[in-house]
Amino acid sequence: MASVTYEHVTKRYGDTTAVHDLNIAIEDGEFLVFVGPSGCGKTTSLRMLAGLEEISAGSIYIGDRLVNEVPPKDRDIAMVFQSYALYPHMSVAENMAFGLKLRGLPKVEIENRVKGVAKRLGIEHLLDRKPKELSGGQRQRVAVGRAIVRNPAVFLMDEPLSNLDAKLRVQARAEISKLHMQLGTTFIYVTHDQVEAMTMGSRIAVMKDGHLQQIDTPHSLYTHPTNMFVAGFIGSPSMNFFPAKLLEQEGTLWVDTGAFRVAIPSHKADPYRQYVGKSVIFGIRPENIHDPQYQPQGIQPAPVRAKVSVTELMGNEVILYLSTSDKEGILAEQEFVARVDPRTEIHVNQWAEVIFDMDRFHLFDKESEQRLG
Repeated sequence: MASVTYEHVTKRYGDTTAVHDLNIAIEDGEFLVFVGPSGCGKTTSLRMLAGLEEISAGSIYIGDRLVNEVPPKDRDIAMVFQSYALYPHMSVAENMAFGLKLRGLPKVEIENRVKGVAKRLGIEHLLDRKPKELSGGQRQRVAVGRAIVRNPAVFLMDEPLSNLDAKLRVQARAEISKLHMQLGTTFIYVTHDQVEAMTMGSRIAVMKDGHLQQIDTPHSLYTHPTNMFVAGFIGSPSMNFFPAKLLEQEGTLWVDTGAFRVAIPSHKADPYRQYVGKSVIFGIRPENIHDPQYQPQGIQPAPVRAKVSVTELMGNEVILYLSTSDKEGILAEQEFVARVDPRTEIHVNQWAEVIFDMDRFHLFDKESEQRLG
């Protein structure tokens, strides 16, 4: 087991900088997830740690050891790829044992390790099969098992669930999380799926265009996003954003979008008074917009009138797609999404009043897109 440290790490490809001055300290035994859209630099960051990409500037440490010039095979890491990278001509047992044979371990120890890990992963009955005889979920377990048998200091996983169907992904997420708790080893995981990141990581590093946007616990990322990108990326469906102005009337702060106005509760107003008269971006998550009939108790309700364009019954909730209107009732361009109680009687093409929970809103600077307050 080992900690991992990125110190001012940069990766350039010619004139293109894929990773900009990355600084992260990953604790021993932590489960860190790199998340972000395609091209954000998350996989490149992982590959530099694995030694599969050269570092243009900066330093990477595994434990106290600088590994910039250390070959991949000597870094005491194990990597699980998106493609699983299993040898098609080898059996499951041979695939799992291959790395141990290269290290010259005794045959008996190799067999014991392979059988022990296979039993833990529930694939002991597959040891004689070839990869082509396995399902996607079984191949994924073999790839993970091949990494576990090496007993590395750090596990690296590059989108290992991308090839699985939805049901298997949920199951595999839980299995990998349980595996991390059992092994107590440092896991570093790359995904573009924010649901995977939120459910698996003890901390999440959100990246965009090669820059680290925010690194924090899943709960803190959700409740205190540092900017609009993080706020919109974390959460599903994404946070709603409305261009607005911040106004003050008789001591009350109002967020005015032109289509509707909502009051900021007095106990939350003070941090925002310095922005009165300025253009801002008002953000609220779909799960904080309610059907008035079924709104939770104890919230700070603000009614907003909108027209429903689409409804999606999800069983445990209904997703509403709504459009705001101006004072004359003419539809504006602004659309937003609400997640409401499944008992709702709100229907397509009707004008409806929904409730914004003003205990759970966000304001962002229009220019910098940084969260205010």
